[in-house]
Amino acid sequence: MNKVILITGASRGIGREIAITLAKEKNIIIANYNKSENKAKELKEKYNIDIYKTDISQETQCRELVKYTLNKYKKIDVLINNAGIDKNQLITEVTKKDWDNIINTNLYSAFIMCQETARNMIQNKKGCIINISSIWGQVGASMEVVYSISKAGMDGLTKSLAKELGPSGIRVNSIAPGFINTDINNIYSEEEITQIKEEIPLQKLGNTIDIAKCVKWLIEDEYTTGQVISVNGGWVIT
Repeated sequence: MNKVILITGASRGIGREIAITLAKEKNIIIANYNKSENKAKELKEKYNIDIYKTDISQETQCRELVKYTLNKYKKIDVLINNAGIDKNQLITEVTKKDWDNIINTNLYSAFIMCQETARNMIQNKKGCIINISSIWGQVGASMEVVYSISKAGMDGLTKSLAKELGPSGIRVNSIAPGFINTDINNIYSEEEITQIKEEIPLQKLGNTIDIAKCVKWLIEDEYTTGQVISVNGGWVIT
């Protein structure tokens, strides 16, 4: 592909798999990370991926990340907004701090990254933006109300930008993963995992490579935009 690809939240889980998959295609990858420095350094050493430490919840640091990328590589062909956090809690327990932390990390950062990156893409008359949302942005999740709001917002951002940026040759899509096998799901017991598998028509959990393959396809595709693509084994069919 030989593209300049900027990925947020790329040191672990889905973001890491996306970074590795796209690096193997001889792309220039800029992988944002915040706390997982050792894992980020491993990406750099093993896959020649450019890493950049940023607290994505902070607006100024988002802008600095884009500025760093453009100063070094002169363009951004693909932006992948993957960074995200969650907190399992009742709505009666949600504080303003919880709200700000989740919304700023998951949604406002994606908005700022799109805003800053779009300036370059519009100038170049081409580009691809992929937002990693969630199944819960489509149907909602009990005890994850703020997370669900943030991911629904990402899908709204996707649809709006697809209409606005399409005339400039820029495609914008969301991928909404279902239950993907990552360390974030270590909170579930074996029994709970078995129950979830039974609810999924394909009778299995997804893997990070399933999302990475979808990302790769969306980058290569030339006529898909404004879509929320569900990769969930049929768990939710809308």
